[in-house]
Order: sequence, then C-alpha cells, then structure tokens
Amino acid sequence: MRKGIYKSAADLRGMVAPGVLTAKALDAVRERIVPGATTIELDAIAESVIRAGGGEPNFALVPGYRHTICSSVNEDVVHGIPGDRVLEPGDIVSIDCGAQVNGWNGDSAITVVIPDPSRPELVAERQRLSDVTEASLWHGIAALAKAKHLNEVGSAIEDYIDSQGEFGILEDYVGHGIGRSMHEAPTVFNYRVRDKGPAVKAGLCVAIEPMVTLGGIDTFVREDDWTIATEDGTAAAHWEHSVAVHANGIWVTTAHDGGAAALAPLGVTPVPIP
Repeated sequence: MRKGIYKSAADLRGMVAPGVLTAKALDAVRERIVPGATTIELDAIAESVIRAGGGEPNFALVPGYRHTICSSVNEDVVHGIPGDRVLEPGDIVSIDCGAQVNGWNGDSAITVVIPDPSRPELVAERQRLSDVTEASLWHGIAALAKAKHLNEVGSAIEDYIDSQGEFGILEDYVGHGIGRSMHEAPTVFNYRVRDKGPAVKAGLCVAIEPMVTLGGIDTFVREDDWTIATEDGTAAAHWEHSVAVHANGIWVTTAHDGGAAALAPLGVTPVPIP
C-alpha cells in the first residue's frame, strides 16, 4: 500500500516548477503585508503572480473554496478566508498559498509580524513566536534529510519548540504528502508519535507545516466553516515548505535555493533534483 506514496524521478522534477511559483507568489504577498492592506488584496496579488507564471491557484481547486491564499490573522491559525479585513500595526499574519503547474503542486506558508512602534513588547512576543515556528520547520526538514522514518520529523519539531519555551503545538492539524494532489498521504506530524511512519527514501514528497500558538492547542472553527482559531485567543504562527526526497538527498521545492541557507547551520546541504 505504501508504495503509492513514492514518486519517480520524473515526477519529482515536475514538482519543481509549482514550488518555485508558489515561492514567488509568497514573495510578492510578503511585500504587501502592511497596515492598511486588506487580505483580499493579498489574495489578488498571489493569484496574479501564479497565473502570470503559467500556473493555477490550487487552493481554488478545493471544493467549496474559491481563493488563492488562506490569510490567518492573530488568533486565527489556519484556513482564514481573504476578505475586507484591514491589516493593522502589530498584527501577526500567516499566509498559506499553493500553485499547480502541469498537474503538479506546491504548497507553502509564511508568517509576518507587522511592526508597531507603540507596542514593542507585543511585536517582540509575536515575532519570537514566528521565529520559533519557522526554525522548528527547518529542524523538521533537517531531520527528514537524515531520517529513516518519516515521523522522526515530528519529534525534531517538538524537541526544538520545547527547547525554546512555552508554546502550544497544534495536534488536530498536520502536514501531508503532496504531488498530483495538494493533499496526499502520508500524514506528517508536528509532534512525537509512537508509530515510525513510512520509510524515508527516494520519491517521498511531503509538506511540513508546524502550527504553533502562544497559549493552548485547543481550537474552534469560525462561523465561515473554514477559519481555525485558538480557543484561548492567543496568537498563532504557521510556516510550511514542500520537500522532495530523491536519490541524492533532499530539495525544498518551495524555497528558491532549495533550502540551502536555512539548512546550512543545521549541517544539511540540499541537492537539486536530478
């Protein structure tokens, strides 16, 4: 059964273009996460970049969803729907985005904290949350590069976050495989579990995405039936990359450099997909 999660070398090469296009869309959105911008404006920017690059927004292919990004602000963790919400100083904004090119998919997320000189302590706290979440993602990716089984990734993410202080790691929402569909098997946990998971070998392609809060891990779904928010109202951060394992190593398809800069301090050198 698990043979179905491993892709051919040609398949992995197909994953590169949508990954790069996803990264470009997020680059463009990041520049416009400023006070006064609306989340629907950010959505339009991402859609424009993806379509101009010859791709299709894969979030819009999900039944019941018609946008290019998910925009989650402050206590909203994931799956926020873009709309007329105006961003304000001090907001912590998570943007999840994906592109499909020639039937293959990319999926990635970033978190940005908008400066607010009047509330430096709030901004610092939220920036640290984002930084810890992003670093935990890279620790998970570095673990994947050396792992025998997939669930070593979640252990690495949890260990890093725990070493940084008191944070909540969401358990109800996890990472996933990615390929012809944006969401495929296998499940990628962001925390330690008993099961080892599938073997890490050439052909495995997964989206790793820790979702972390400043408080508890309990969440609820807002009235829009999409947005996931923290029960205790604490802020959240979300970082994600799509990563391919191939015969010569790993490559982060949604990072322009394959993850080289972020992985170097962790002793990992990504190798382009041959």
